[in-house]
Amino acid sequence: MSNITIKKRNPVLLYLVITAGTGLLAFAIKCIYDPIGLVTGGFTGIAILIKKVTDMFYAGGVPLWFANLILNIPFFLLAYKIKGKKFIGRTAFATVLLSVWLYLIPELDFVSGDYILASIFGGVLAGIAMGMILWANATTGGTEMVAVLLQCRMFSHYSVAQIMQVLDGMIVIVGLYVFGLRPSMYAIVAIFITSKVTDTILEGMKFSKAAYIITDHYQEIAKRVMEELERGVTGLAAQGMYSGEEKCVLYCVVSKKEIVMLKEVVHEIDKSAFVVVGDVREVHGEGFIEHRKD
Repeated sequence: MSNITIKKRNPVLLYLVITAGTGLLAFAIKCIYDPIGLVTGGFTGIAILIKKVTDMFYAGGVPLWFANLILNIPFFLLAYKIKGKKFIGRTAFATVLLSVWLYLIPELDFVSGDYILASIFGGVLAGIAMGMILWANATTGGTEMVAVLLQCRMFSHYSVAQIMQVLDGMIVIVGLYVFGLRPSMYAIVAIFITSKVTDTILEGMKFSKAAYIITDHYQEIAKRVMEELERGVTGLAAQGMYSGEEKCVLYCVVSKKEIVMLKEVVHEIDKSAFVVVGDVREVHGEGFIEHRKD
């Protein structure tokens, strides 16, 4: 039985992950999103808009790194006053580091006007980067910081995620007026891909399967599963609403490979058994992911 043990994460490792994640995010923003005008929300999206608008007054416009830093400073000061030092934590480090990366990375166009490539490749890179940053218990400030402050002071009946969606949506709409319809449509594609990749990074790719087994031979099936698959089985008391009979429903979580063996065991013992199989995104406990505090 393969067990994965998660220990308390090393602070040095967390900061290294944040450093790598912000670097990757800065690359996606500066070398993929900015050259083609994809405004995907957040303060970096506002920074792309500011750069575009100010470019009309002087060549190059306001640099992305400067705009991102200036936009974040007042909200960090406000957050420090309202929430305290602990709330800011690694987020301040990630935000400053993102601006540093935006300053250091040269302005290169890796997509050459290809919106499909920009939305897919940029979305994947940004998703990996955000997954790394969030895994390290940090964010890059921006609209998330604003959403937390608004939720705390004005919109307590809404979640932070809901407020963020509204804020980012407003930024994308402004991008529609500045860059046009086509870039904005692909920006939505990039946002969708980013969210999916981020979820995959945070939740893992080794999905499991959960099985509910309704059978009169529950004791025999449970014994075989525990002995042959080495997986735990839970018996749930139930009642058949049509027959009115008391039943025992078996509940078991196994890997994707083991679900085939599980169904074979059930079929051998009871061909008329009713089996319901569903996806499980994350499992904690013996045989899967074990948490242990050092």
